[in-house]
Amino acid sequence: MTVTFEPGEQLGDCPGYGRLWTASTISGFGSYVSTLAIGALIVLTLNGGSTEVGLVNAARWLPYMLFGLVAGAVVDRVRRRPLLVATDLGRGILLFAVPVLAAIDQLNVVWLMALLAAFGLMSLFNDTAFQAFVPRLVPANLLTSAHARLDQSDAVAQTSGPVLAGALISLVGAPMAVIVDAVSYLVSGLLLWRVTVIEPATHRTSVRGVPGEAAEGLRWVYRHPTLRALALTTHAWFLCSAVTGAVLIPFALRTLGLSPFALGLALAAAGVGGLGGSLVAVRLGTRLGAGRVVIASRAATALAWTLVALSTESAAGWLLFGAGQLLLGLSMGAENANEMGYRQGVTPDRLQGRMNATMRSVNRAMIVIGAPLGGWLGDRIGYSGVLWMAAFGFLAVATTLGLSSFRNARLDDAYVNPV
Repeated sequence: MTVTFEPGEQLGDCPGYGRLWTASTISGFGSYVSTLAIGALIVLTLNGGSTEVGLVNAARWLPYMLFGLVAGAVVDRVRRRPLLVATDLGRGILLFAVPVLAAIDQLNVVWLMALLAAFGLMSLFNDTAFQAFVPRLVPANLLTSAHARLDQSDAVAQTSGPVLAGALISLVGAPMAVIVDAVSYLVSGLLLWRVTVIEPATHRTSVRGVPGEAAEGLRWVYRHPTLRALALTTHAWFLCSAVTGAVLIPFALRTLGLSPFALGLALAAAGVGGLGGSLVAVRLGTRLGAGRVVIASRAATALAWTLVALSTESAAGWLLFGAGQLLLGLSMGAENANEMGYRQGVTPDRLQGRMNATMRSVNRAMIVIGAPLGGWLGDRIGYSGVLWMAAFGFLAVATTLGLSSFRNARLDDAYVNPV
């Protein structure tokens, strides 16, 4: 099913998009709270290091590697709104187990890995359904604007969420701070339940057809003249990002000597940058082309992590750390809407779930590999050394994509394949 509107239509004319945007904003706000809270819980409450942070991060994304392609085929067979509602409510209920286990003194890294693996399985189906659901509410020519609007609210959440998380961790402890995220998912599920949309009937085909449908999604992504280069370099980007994610919090709390609240403030700078990047994303994509914007943004990501790697335990070093986070948010804010708008625009509705699942499952598989690798390296060669390695990796990603045909990709070209 493809949504079409007459020329001149705006996002406000798309029924259901407002509730979708609100639900995404609320759950995104909670997610930024729990991201810092979980990391601080491991380091401060459970006395773990970057290895433990990496293992928990890997458990969170393991379902994407194991079941990602299956999820894409499932999403393309079913109505997407009920799946979004069920997985949001399920994730909210699941997160309440973290403070409960902490209250009875039973929380440890193994339990945390198990909970986040179950959480990740629900998130896999939710993320796949969400990305495939947006084109059912928004026409192709408004997809980039729709994702830019989502990115803008996400940037606001990224700005305020870590600050609130830092304050809550200092006041009530990391386990209790996770409750904010649990509530946000419950609210998101209820909002999505009220979205009105006409979806195609459920496909009543045999389960035996799933492998063939998953293979069709793989062929679409990796044989497409521009999606192939985008997908492969994005996988490498996620590997580098997972490595940095395993060492960032221990680096900030132990090497730089930041408090949880100060770290929250520094991470909020990424939200400020993300808001700025998302505000100009559509204009940049229209003027320069989606390909050039994505490539330049990835080069800026390399520079951002270079600034973080240069940070030291001093006032100047803390400012450098914050500047790196600001630039990181700016680059990601400018990139995401252009990348998402392009790849969804060139993909027909019947393949949306599988296209998104293919890219996300392999991306998250890179996290499963990179997070424990980054944690292991951080505890052995030092956090700064790992950050330098990742910065060079991001630069290689940007260079490789710049040499491919994707550099000529434009948003206008993505609006020609609504079949």
